[in-house]
Amino acid sequence: MQEYLKFYINGAWVDPAKPASLDVINPSTEEAFARISMGSAADVESAVAAAKGAFESYSRTTVAERLELFGAILAEYTKRYDEIAAAISTEMGAPIWLSKAAQAATGQAHIATTMNILKNYEWQTKKGAYLLRKEPIGVCGLITPWNWPINQITCKVAPALAAGCTMVLKPSEVAPVNAIILAEILHSAGVPQGVFNLVNGDGPAVGSVLSAHPDIAMMSFTGSTRAGILVAKAAADTVKRVAQELGGKSANIVLDDADLQKAVSGGVSQVFTNSGQSCNAPTRMLVPRAKHDQALQIAKATAETVKAGDPFEAGTVIGPVVSEIQWDKIQALIQKGIDEGATLVTGGTGRPDGLNAGYFVKPTIFGDVTNDMTIAQEEIFGPVLSILPYDTEAEAIDIANDSPYGLSGYVQSSSVEHALEVAAQIRTGNVHINGSGPDFNAPFGGYKQSGNGREWGELGFEEFLETKAVFVPAA
Repeated sequence: MQEYLKFYINGAWVDPAKPASLDVINPSTEEAFARISMGSAADVESAVAAAKGAFESYSRTTVAERLELFGAILAEYTKRYDEIAAAISTEMGAPIWLSKAAQAATGQAHIATTMNILKNYEWQTKKGAYLLRKEPIGVCGLITPWNWPINQITCKVAPALAAGCTMVLKPSEVAPVNAIILAEILHSAGVPQGVFNLVNGDGPAVGSVLSAHPDIAMMSFTGSTRAGILVAKAAADTVKRVAQELGGKSANIVLDDADLQKAVSGGVSQVFTNSGQSCNAPTRMLVPRAKHDQALQIAKATAETVKAGDPFEAGTVIGPVVSEIQWDKIQALIQKGIDEGATLVTGGTGRPDGLNAGYFVKPTIFGDVTNDMTIAQEEIFGPVLSILPYDTEAEAIDIANDSPYGLSGYVQSSSVEHALEVAAQIRTGNVHINGSGPDFNAPFGGYKQSGNGREWGELGFEEFLETKAVFVPAA
């Protein structure tokens, strides 16, 4: 059992104000492999005070000084890359190949991308008779989830550091070890004391206190829409900025002129990556009604090649979902799909054959889904795909937009121009055409109940800045 019982506050590892611990569960075995301390309001007070004390000096550091710091952070991150990947596979179940190729890689990419933005950013521009200045917003509270943990941490920590902000991070208590490694990296890289602080804990005891704290200038939250609403409400009384990246139920519109085999098999693979635990996963696949049955055959064949198993074993395509709570929720939603009349094409309830322990879910495909079904409206956050038939392109667009969420969208077509016409009508913050992947320079975020604000790239960096107009007398 690994023990991580201290918090990182004001440049040192310190004991919690009140001893309280939580076992961290390996979802592949259902057994505890680590133990962390759980914070309280007193720990938040200490961390915020440290960040507030450090802000005046750190916010005045030069771009050159911050670039030097980023170089050191990248070097330390590279040294511990494999350790980060292994921690993520152990604590949240991503296959080790995915943890190395994507999970840990995203953290490195966000640091490098932000460093490049910092190098070229214009902090002051002349606009007619006034100067437009950009300045660090202040002390930031950061709350991050477990599904892409180091990705979500670094896409907040890196721009906050680059902007000249100080911060308090509350990572997910379900997958906290990667965050602790990052704290060690930042310490070794020479981040000044008080600039970065880490307090583990849950939402009620730490997250809500952080959100309501009068010395926090901004809350950056990634997680469920339900929790995001609580953060916004807690932050409202102090009128602080709140940037949120929340849930999704993204539609993947397969147009009539698309290569059906490529579009359907690719869409299935995207949903199942990371065991379906991605907020932007294309979990609603919309196909022309005349091609619905053929699409189900392709989806079934693709799904049945997906091997669930030990994240550290060769050949594993997906690992477990993160926890018993998630497993129970997914099982209930799969059963709901069956009960509401969707066609179960493959998968279903229970664990995959041969796996008697661990939070493993059968890769599951539903066909004949209508958009009023629970599985088409609720974010399942597991390896479950709903396939919905449509009659006209206009109907497909209406179905895609008929959701409380608006994080991402996907369009498949043999014509990019055609796909772009459809993409323009989808009410989401991102649209991917013909399997195109993400770009770390592009903004990431959503419409409607998928949140507000943007992360990644220059727009994500600017979330951590205030805007000041300075009026200069005429010469």
